[in-house]
Amino acid sequence: INAEYMGHYPRIFSFDSVFLFLYFLMPQVSPSLLAALQTQPKNIRHICILAHVDHGKTTLADSLVASNLIISPKTAGKVRYMDSRPDEQERLITMKASAIALLYTDPTPHTSPADNRYLINVVDSPGHVDFSSEVSTAVRMCDGCIVVVDVIEGVCIQTQTVLRQAFEENVRPILVINKIDKLITDLKLSPMEAYHQIRRTLEQVNASTGNFYTEQSIARADACAAVPAPTSDVEHEYVEHSEDDAEGAWHFSPARGNVLFACAAHGWAFSVHDFAELWARKLAVPASTLVRTLWGNFYYNPRTKRILTAPLAGAVTKPMFVTFILESLWRVYDVACSNPEGLSKLASAMGIELPPNIVSMPLPRDRVTAVCSRWLPLSNSVLGTVVAQLPSPSLQSARMAKMWPAGLACAPSSTPAATTTTTTT
Repeated sequence: INAEYMGHYPRIFSFDSVFLFLYFLMPQVSPSLLAALQTQPKNIRHICILAHVDHGKTTLADSLVASNLIISPKTAGKVRYMDSRPDEQERLITMKASAIALLYTDPTPHTSPADNRYLINVVDSPGHVDFSSEVSTAVRMCDGCIVVVDVIEGVCIQTQTVLRQAFEENVRPILVINKIDKLITDLKLSPMEAYHQIRRTLEQVNASTGNFYTEQSIARADACAAVPAPTSDVEHEYVEHSEDDAEGAWHFSPARGNVLFACAAHGWAFSVHDFAELWARKLAVPASTLVRTLWGNFYYNPRTKRILTAPLAGAVTKPMFVTFILESLWRVYDVACSNPEGLSKLASAMGIELPPNIVSMPLPRDRVTAVCSRWLPLSNSVLGTVVAQLPSPSLQSARMAKMWPAGLACAPSSTPAATTTTTTT
């Protein structure tokens, strides 16, 4: 802006005015739309982000916030938008839980346009052990959680703590294995070596949650042995149903759709469902079959075009997760970092459009982010999984027995006299 005009029209061309003008250019969510969504509990999700310190949950939150154009996607991971306190920005650590409401539009066709819009309330919680009370509050408030785990560090002390807190609150989780890029750029692992590292991390998480479930089952068995058997068949059926749900919900498996692989710093994430839909068209195999076989000990024979349950000596030795997912990802990183001239051709094969200036970007990190965030957008993958896997508030009545044990006994009666007495108390 010309300095002369700045002097003559300070109110019009001040930097505050420019930023305010740019803010109003961004698409905003109207209050009427928010009010309409709040009347549809099935289209609402209350979630919190849980992780050990420095495992990438605040960077993940930035990418989700950027999906609503509240911040620029280029600044995601740098601005730390959810760390609103000055001391949090100065120390680069989350100290207080903070919340934000995001709008997500599901690309899946629905019977009504209003049914594909979701209001997702996200709570970013601290990862340091000194602020565990903030985590407890966030978990109690929410119906689902996103557990972020560093693929290199694996399950740490605070990871086990937040997993236990979410498990005890009967909060349904999804797992995000973060910092996959470090396996490529820092450790220089091959796709096969990276697969084993990812698998070890997933096994660590499942071992921790399995211990929680075993402890809970033993405690319930001891409690049942000490107390006379309930006379109500309904209560007995409810307890058994809750145990089955807990065991299933807390077993993480990519085939179940509750595991995501991500690099929050580069703005990408995916599930096996994403690649199943992609490869189903190319391999002429049903997507449902690929969802079950893209993870685990399954191998694809290109000659016979059949899926095998054991490697074929000398011909097929790599699992399908390595062949169809990791090798593709490694290829993108290799081209973006060492051969930027080939980005345009690669992007065209991937079905994405790249602006011409991306090829001339000087930093490999920027080129990788530009390509991968268009190919596998983190916000679409994470929020889509949240909508598909985590429950709405209307389905959380089962948690009331734990959150408010005497709920039915203390609830106001329908008679006016009982209502008055309860209110006075």
